[in-house]
Formats: sequence, structure tokens, C-alpha cells
Amino acid sequence: LDYREYIETWVHEIKTPIASTKLIIENNQSEVTNKIDSQMDRIEGFVEQVLYYSRSNNVSKDYIIKPITLDNVVRNVIKRNYRDFIHKKIKLDIQDIDEIVYSDGKWVEFIINQIIGNSIKYSNNKEQMIRIYSIKKTNSVILTIEDNGIGIVTKDINRVFEKGFTGENGRRFSKSTGMGLYLCEKLCSKLGMKIAIDSEVNIGTRVTLIFPLSGMVTFEPYL
Repeated sequence: LDYREYIETWVHEIKTPIASTKLIIENNQSEVTNKIDSQMDRIEGFVEQVLYYSRSNNVSKDYIIKPITLDNVVRNVIKRNYRDFIHKKIKLDIQDIDEIVYSDGKWVEFIINQIIGNSIKYSNNKEQMIRIYSIKKTNSVILTIEDNGIGIVTKDINRVFEKGFTGENGRRFSKSTGMGLYLCEKLCSKLGMKIAIDSEVNIGTRVTLIFPLSGMVTFEPYL
């Protein structure tokens, strides 16, 4: 097996004990198992990062470009993180995200999950809000995800897409791999998308995803 095949096989195999553990937790609800479930979610997130890191380094196109509705993708991500929204009492303001774009649904879901995951991770103690909306331009659809969390310090903002960069927030507030936004930018590049971030400390962070409506990448099946 080459490196790529090994990673794909490992990810597939590791999902089985994770799913089994989560089923046991579901059937034995308690304060302790809920904490374990939260940690299992973290493990799932790391496993997913490994998978997409492998895919991002592959020269061949293993994505499928087809029409996807942003609303469906965003709501899938929200369902995946519902426990954290409830636990941290984070409010959601979702408006005008029924646009159709051409991309790979699974890849876009991974990207949006990394962004929303950061908004959750770097929330603060005030009334937390995540706002999600889209705007259709002549040649693109712009999806914006913004929060009122702790923000990113000015000296770090230009380095957030660097591989392994955790920054001041990653060191102070959360154990960060420094891979999430790096993968987001790399996958966006493969899909012909663009990603941008602007932020202000104690005000919040805004992430913009730009989906082109013309000059789309070619349709390719999964390998």
C-alpha cells in the first residue's frame, strides 16, 4: 500500500471503534459518558483532518464537482456541532444561504466545519453569536461566517493559513493542531475557491468563502 491508500484504510478502520464507542455512550447516558462523547468528537475531528490532509497532498483530482445548496451543507455542520452550541449557549443567525454553488459537498462541509469549529472554540463568556449569510455576485457566491468571539491578534492574522501555526489564541485558549485553516486554504485552492479572514481582538472574526460561478474545475470521479 502506498501512503495515500494506507491513510484511507486507517481512517476507515478507526471509524469502526469510534462508532462502537459512541453507540455504547448513547445507550449509557451519564455525566461521565457525555464527557467521553465530547472527547470522541474531538478524535473524530482529528481523524477527519488526517484524511483531508492526505487528500490535499494528492496530485490527482479525487473530488466531485456538482451543484450543492449552501443551506444543506451549513445545516449539516450545525447538526454535527449541536452539542457545543447548546453547551456554550451560542446563538445562530442564518440568512440567505439558499444559493446553489458548484463544488464538492464533502470537501466544502469539511471546510465550513473547520471554520465554525473555530468560532465555537474561540468563543468568549459574553452572549456568543455566529452569523452566516451569503451574497450572490455576477461571477461568484460569497459565503460569510462571522462571530463575536475573542478575535485574532494583529500579528497572527497574516499567518493563520500557515501549516502548523497555532498563534497566541491556540496556545492560550485551546489545544490547537494548527492544521485546520491550513487545510481549508489548500482545499479551497484545489476547488477553485478563495478564503479570506479578517479579525479584531475582543470584537470577533469574519471568514469569507468565495465560490466562482464561471471557469469551474472539471468533473472528475473519486479515485
